[in-house]
Amino acid sequence: MRLSNLPFETTDWADIAGSEHRGERGTATWRTLQRGDLRLRIVEYTPGYLADHWCAKGHVVFCLQGELLTELEDGRRFVLRPGMSYQVADDEVPHRSSTTIGARVFIVD
Repeated sequence: MRLSNLPFETTDWADIAGSEHRGERGTATWRTLQRGDLRLRIVEYTPGYLADHWCAKGHVVFCLQGELLTELEDGRRFVLRPGMSYQVADDEVPHRSSTTIGARVFIVD
């Protein structure tokens, strides 16, 4: 990854308005900072959340709180707990997220 045209700045995520995204079950609230092609997000998933689609976008996902289950379209499943991350390239493997207890994650894509 090459980061260019990105001046130094700090972000107080409490100042970033959230946008609500409904899943098949539950809701994800995104606080998004877009800088050119770079998207940074804090995402909070409600307990019982299940994504309504398979995603092929590449991400770096770091779990801040709770527990996030990521299911790959090939059937593999991975659990992220605080302090854990996953990384996946664009179009590598379709994936979707769910959580039983809720989760808060930081995502770069």
